[in-house]
Amino acid sequence: MTNRTRIAYLVSRFPQTSETFIVRELDALRLRGTFDLELYSLFPSPDTVHHEVARRWTAMLLRPDLRAGIGGLLWALRRRPRALLDVVSTVLREHRRRPRILVRAVITLVLACAHARHIAGNPAISHIHAHYATYPALAAWVCHRLADVGYSFTAHAHDLYVDDSMLRTKVTDARFVVTISRFNEEILSGLNNSGTPIKVVHCGIDLSRYRFRERTIPRSGPVTVLCVASLQEYKGHRFLLEALATGGPQTSRIRLDLIGAGHLETQLRQQAASLGLTDRVRFLGARDEAYVAQALADADLFVLPSVIARDGQMEGLPVALMEALASGVPTVSTELSGIPEIIVNEVTGLLAAAGDSAALADALESMMTDPDLAQRCTRRGRSLVEQEFDLDRNVGTLADLFEQFVTETR
Repeated sequence: MTNRTRIAYLVSRFPQTSETFIVRELDALRLRGTFDLELYSLFPSPDTVHHEVARRWTAMLLRPDLRAGIGGLLWALRRRPRALLDVVSTVLREHRRRPRILVRAVITLVLACAHARHIAGNPAISHIHAHYATYPALAAWVCHRLADVGYSFTAHAHDLYVDDSMLRTKVTDARFVVTISRFNEEILSGLNNSGTPIKVVHCGIDLSRYRFRERTIPRSGPVTVLCVASLQEYKGHRFLLEALATGGPQTSRIRLDLIGAGHLETQLRQQAASLGLTDRVRFLGARDEAYVAQALADADLFVLPSVIARDGQMEGLPVALMEALASGVPTVSTELSGIPEIIVNEVTGLLAAAGDSAALADALESMMTDPDLAQRCTRRGRSLVEQEFDLDRNVGTLADLFEQFVTETR
């Protein structure tokens, strides 16, 4: 047991309903029996609905408060003053053009000092792996500089598309970098002057949780369409509502279930009412994993109408699409970022132009009027998920990276 590699996972907030993929990854790594894992976070969780699977990790979570952060800062000032000065100057310099982000980066730096102090006192910790290239990767970099521990991080979506502050430095100093799509890999490669290994490791799902049922969309009567997505601009709900209101005879049969919470709920409810959709759209709020799995089992069709938000935010490669294809639900989404890597148009689903409600309505109509297409897509979709998005297989790839870049440097 003492020879096992100990890795600290570092995230912004835990638990978060929208980030169950991190819990799945932790569970799968733990079950492999190769690594001892610790879990660190930076900020309080805002969620009131927590997946049951997160509870075991919540019990061992280490999250410093501001007082502990200041204690860590004073520790670094005594023990590593030159390193601390360099850390502070680098953070200030590389965030100076975005004052609001700079404030949060400084808070992250202070909290990361508490984690660095803890790691310095626990030499068994060999490595830090951060999820997201923004504040978690920043905190991992601070720990690297102050506690002489290596780090890596997984880049997802907004952490590349919206805020790339200090990203080149984070890539340069990392042992390796993981990202979830080939689309993201190209972005990171453009910042990689140091030859840091960059590997695509898809987020994966536990296929045993999603019973595959090849289904046919009803030829008449109501059609249950499911969308699982937080109620944020980049998820594109407003275009979906417009598509339902303006589409053809098939879209008029749709009864839409929206699973997810977010700050746009009031606005979207008002839009649904103004479009005469109140009786056809249900806002179900945030739900746990078991509820989502059952909703997928019951759905006739799945849709994710993702767009690029005004601030640049967009999808990475949505886990919701993996779950839909695994369940055998005919799926419609948009041609954006990493989505075409899982929804291959007319092969595993249908794609519409992002932000085009008419094109989205046409895609929904096409899927609903072509039962042969829907059946082909469900079979091929499940096959693709089994090949490329199986949790156990992809965590095995990540474990191999830890073995290669962490165990060899101990």
